[in-house]
Amino acid sequence: MSLPQILTPSIQKAIQALFDVTVDKIEFQTTRKEFEGDITMVIFPLLKLIKSNPAELGNKIGNYLVENVSEVARFNVVSGFLNIVISDSYYLDFFNGIKDNKQFGYVTPNPEEKAVMVEYSSPNTNKPLHLGHVRNNLLGYSVAEILKASGKKVYKTQIINDRGIHICKSMLAWEKFGNGETPESSGLKGDKLVGKYYVEFDKAYKAEINSLIETGKTEEEAKKQAPIIIEAQDMLKKWEAGDEEVISLWKKMNEWVYEGFATTYTNLGVNFDKYYYESNTYLLGKDVVQVGLDKGVFEKDPDGSVWIDLTDEGLDRKIVLRSDGTAVYMTQDIGTAIQRVKDMPDVGGMVYTVGNEQDYHFKVLFLILKKLGFDWASSLYHLSYGMVDLPSGKMKSREGTVVDADDLMQDMTDTAKQISEDLGKLDYYSDEEKAKLYKTIGLGALKYYILKVDPKKRILFNPAESVDFAGNTGPFIQYTYARIQSIIRKADFDFTAKTEIEELHEKEKELVKQIELFPEVIQNAAQNHSPALIANYTYDLVKEYNSFYQSVHILGEVDLTKKIFRVQLSQKVAEVINSAFQLLGIEVPERM
Repeated sequence: MSLPQILTPSIQKAIQALFDVTVDKIEFQTTRKEFEGDITMVIFPLLKLIKSNPAELGNKIGNYLVENVSEVARFNVVSGFLNIVISDSYYLDFFNGIKDNKQFGYVTPNPEEKAVMVEYSSPNTNKPLHLGHVRNNLLGYSVAEILKASGKKVYKTQIINDRGIHICKSMLAWEKFGNGETPESSGLKGDKLVGKYYVEFDKAYKAEINSLIETGKTEEEAKKQAPIIIEAQDMLKKWEAGDEEVISLWKKMNEWVYEGFATTYTNLGVNFDKYYYESNTYLLGKDVVQVGLDKGVFEKDPDGSVWIDLTDEGLDRKIVLRSDGTAVYMTQDIGTAIQRVKDMPDVGGMVYTVGNEQDYHFKVLFLILKKLGFDWASSLYHLSYGMVDLPSGKMKSREGTVVDADDLMQDMTDTAKQISEDLGKLDYYSDEEKAKLYKTIGLGALKYYILKVDPKKRILFNPAESVDFAGNTGPFIQYTYARIQSIIRKADFDFTAKTEIEELHEKEKELVKQIELFPEVIQNAAQNHSPALIANYTYDLVKEYNSFYQSVHILGEVDLTKKIFRVQLSQKVAEVINSAFQLLGIEVPERM
């Protein structure tokens, strides 16, 4: 149990005994650094119920706790705050209770509870993954792992946008300019090859627009009348009509892209349990429109189009079916959500990892599903995140100015290699070990830099800053983990036994207190869908450990009992770092 859980009933009992007053809730906060104490009770709310002053009230409750609660050693009262000092025995009992638990902080999923489906990545098949996709994937994967650790059953999924005019643009450009080029003949990953022709289409399209403008057309007319865009639109019509040649080309080029994506996902360290494809889902939801009309959720306009009026909810009217009977994206998303629950009946909620430019879309989607009567609609969450900016400006796929995900990962690995070589600590490593370490450090730097930021905030990505071996970075935390592994390797004595030390050094106590927070941090991170809470907790833990490392002897301690405890404490810190970094999808090296 946590300290608030332990202290709350005792404080309620104290208030009842001392003042004959019943209180339902006790408010706690972290004790401020300038005062002695491990946890602070806020006294002010009680003044509404008890006629007293804060100092008298705090002293009476504090004395009661010292006399009646074994965990409370002493106290002090500052203004309206009761600072409570917890006994060393409490922290030692806690530590001995968790030191051998490798899964400390993690909760085993309850098979009776509904599962959560987390959607992330969801790329288009006309281009490779880029920096924006990297943030999406890292967030979605990490949130899925955190939810699992908090006790949820989780399915990871994505919907691949494999149809539409954008896809046809790449297909048409390859037909016109590709000369049969393949990933094998070009040496390019399949997704990069297809992305190359998406850029080629844009170049050709712009050239045709300019030519038409020179003949006297307006820009708007030129954009509509350019021959290449008309051809792309015709190709899309053929695809929707099931034209064999177009479908065959579409399948071939999509397979190139899927193989390329698979390589990127493996290198990035993310995975999925189930895939959905827009080519299979774009007609879903049309049958739900009639259900919505029958229920009075939707309304039909004179032209035959179907809408939902959400103005009473502070939103607007939203179309769900065009007058020609074709679906819109909203219709498709309604149908896909329903289909997912049909496919996996144990799913009771979904998390959509999508950029914040889609905030309005998801407000509407979730509201429609609620109005249609689906009970799981109240457990839908939009994991909205800010864009990733670069010092050089905004990325544009069609112009080929994106930061490619594969190139970014390689650049991070190369940067880690350069910094590691400059530090000159890897002379005894084999080339294979060095290559693995460079990748571990480089990807750790990338992932931590992105995940330590609250998802809702924009990021200005600075690769060099992310690989710094000091400060709030992945490599700094990885280095501390490796330092602890070195201590453990050098410990030439049995440090597995339970220790019977009676008093904790101040730095030992602070470290145990930080470890104790880990389960609560996981639950908070799951509730808030925020890997940043895990990342920054880990940084605080590492800072606390480095302060401990600088303040006390570990292997140099002459008292064997203390030495054993300090190695055990170090080992537990390393295990928590590893567990926390697993939730962020980051590996930790045994040596650095």
